[in-house]
Amino acid sequence: MLSHLTVLPAIILALIADFQVSANISQSPSFLSDTPIKQDQAQHVLRHRPKTTLAQCPIETTQCDYETLEGVVGDLHTSLHSLVRTPFFKYLKIDLVRECPFWESNGYCVLKDCAVTTVDEQDIPPKWRADCLGRLNRPPQDELRKSFPGCYYRDSDFCVLDDEDSKGGEYVDLTLNPERFTGYAGPAANSVWAAIYQENCFGLSEADLRSTIEEGDIDQDLLTTSSQGVSPADLSPLVLSPLARQAHDAEKDLCLEKKVYYRIISGLHASISTQLCFHNLDQRTGEWKPSLQCFTDRVASHPERLQYMYFNTVLLLRAISRAERYISAYDLNTGGGQDEHSLTTRLVGEVIEKAKVVGQFDETKLFQGEAKMLKEEFKAHFRNVTRIMDCVGCDKCRLWGKVQTSGVGTALKILFELDEAALNPVTNPNLILRSEIVALFNTLHQFSESLMAVDEFRRIWARKDSSSEGLGFQLTEGDDVAVSLEL
Repeated sequence: MLSHLTVLPAIILALIADFQVSANISQSPSFLSDTPIKQDQAQHVLRHRPKTTLAQCPIETTQCDYETLEGVVGDLHTSLHSLVRTPFFKYLKIDLVRECPFWESNGYCVLKDCAVTTVDEQDIPPKWRADCLGRLNRPPQDELRKSFPGCYYRDSDFCVLDDEDSKGGEYVDLTLNPERFTGYAGPAANSVWAAIYQENCFGLSEADLRSTIEEGDIDQDLLTTSSQGVSPADLSPLVLSPLARQAHDAEKDLCLEKKVYYRIISGLHASISTQLCFHNLDQRTGEWKPSLQCFTDRVASHPERLQYMYFNTVLLLRAISRAERYISAYDLNTGGGQDEHSLTTRLVGEVIEKAKVVGQFDETKLFQGEAKMLKEEFKAHFRNVTRIMDCVGCDKCRLWGKVQTSGVGTALKILFELDEAALNPVTNPNLILRSEIVALFNTLHQFSESLMAVDEFRRIWARKDSSSEGLGFQLTEGDDVAVSLEL
């Protein structure tokens, strides 16, 4: 197995190690700090409570601290949870049958929980139907457009967008298709995450990615699972070694731009893992409930993963804050009446106000000087990640993978491609499409749900810890606790 890993560039090893090595990069025994926590990582994460002292801990590479974000995430989630249920933000046209562009994919999930509930076009507000979209969503004519079957990207895009003008795609109500554990597992699921991590190798082209997958250069041990399978959030057991730890050490020598890319991917993975662990199906009882063991194994035992969830949340909030003028002027009217429009406008305003307080990220520090040349490569890599979503065999997993990678891609475009002049809603009314705004706010909602779920896991753990004093922290199968928490 290690013979395959030795040919992978250090940055790929660093990313894989990030989800397999219990190593933290901080200065005190807390998941918020930068000294490696060698023991009891899960306890440090699960025992944490927002501080009430003046001592605050900054979120690395941002100008925000954990305490500030933790102080508003409850109210932020409340606003977002209502917002994503409004007609403007819950309906989306998306292509869930487009072929995988990188390898032959035949791993479609046939489990009932993988299925997506679609809606009839007649249930969609008339202005968003196919015969009107072409007139509403014309991008600026001076921006080059690279097209693929059923999708495209423009020069400024960090993600590949579904072509809403095309005949492909179906309308979905996102509220009818919540992200949760579906049972989708096995080599097909793991190959998707392996490919995403491979995309962190700067200098690897799309053609290289395709040949790497097809020729089997990714270690097949990474892509195999037990007979019981694993969730798509698990990369399968990678044997830890000095080689992986060496790759982790190499991360500190990366330039800021590559560190940010690394944290974006890792934080997205951690958020998805948290969602799957919280909305987990107990296959013995058929009951949906949080799995503390799942969360402990996949997130809490690796504190840096939670750190990167915070980082992604701040990044998304900063994008919304920076695009305040553009978003505030956007036509949110669905034709559903004044009360509905007023509610949507008010909720968007609430999210923007919180974003202005918490979204403290200085995007001007990236892609400066010699690092300017990395921006096009950064965009190309993230575009490939969005296209890898078409290789996911589970429709519901594909749906939320496409929504969230598009949401992060939209945030990156706002931060790194669009200046203040471009973000003028009068001169550039179609610069940011409705589908991008829907993806951006729904992705932020998913991250806020994940942070709320983390807090609930802490309460579950505290109850278990207090009721099992002297027994240690070790969980056993069946120890998970059912709670009532609407997310």
